[in-house]
Amino acid sequence: MPEGPVPQARSVAFRGGGFAPRPVGIVGPIVFVTLLLLWELGSRTGWISALILPAPSAALGALEDLYRSGLLFKHLGASLERLVLGWCLGTLAGIGVGISAGLFSLARAGVVPLVSAIFPIPKIALLPLFIIWFGIGEASKVATIFFGVFFPTVIAVTGGIDNVDRGLVRMGQSFGLRWSSVVRKIILPGALPAILSGFRITASIAIILLVAAEMIGAEFGVGAYILMAGNLMATDQLIAGVAILSALGLGVGWLIGRAERFLLRWRG
Repeated sequence: MPEGPVPQARSVAFRGGGFAPRPVGIVGPIVFVTLLLLWELGSRTGWISALILPAPSAALGALEDLYRSGLLFKHLGASLERLVLGWCLGTLAGIGVGISAGLFSLARAGVVPLVSAIFPIPKIALLPLFIIWFGIGEASKVATIFFGVFFPTVIAVTGGIDNVDRGLVRMGQSFGLRWSSVVRKIILPGALPAILSGFRITASIAIILLVAAEMIGAEFGVGAYILMAGNLMATDQLIAGVAILSALGLGVGWLIGRAERFLLRWRG
């Protein structure tokens, strides 16, 4: 039989991509700068009342005055000390309790009902009780942040352990790994993404509780500065304080992002 023409090879588009975020770093700054420019333009043209919402340049001037007076580092240093101490203590305690609840049935039976009962309570509502227990000083503020961070961390750690692929656990057991090796090499690395995601949530909660605690009773701190500005109707200073909190949140998010890239580099 006569041979027909050989069909030409045709390339097929790769269909395995998608569902993975790509870094597009330029979009965020463009959106942010555009909003600031529109805000500034609206303030300068009178579309936005300076009494209600001052221009970004006015807030920048208030921030510069705060820096020159030396109070910026006093307020920021006091807030950072409370934030770091309360978040670290709450996170360490939450990780320990969460791992115990995720690995041991007896601990889970005791911890989960307690967490379910206390977690919905707004932690700032407990601040007056903490003031009675620990006084008006630093301990009550740190305790508020601690309790606000502890319970979400327990939930994130326990949920992360529960969501580890059981097939991987059984595979490790079939290869004769000891219980401690299964936990160290399979369960904890598998739960780490959920735990780090929980860190982002608890860091935001910690900043919210920090500001609320400082507004109730503190001489120095970003929350105390914002409260003072609000009482004086100094909206430029108030916006400057909010900008400090925004920068603080961005810094914390950046640090957690770096930790994620370092600790989760095994995912490729």
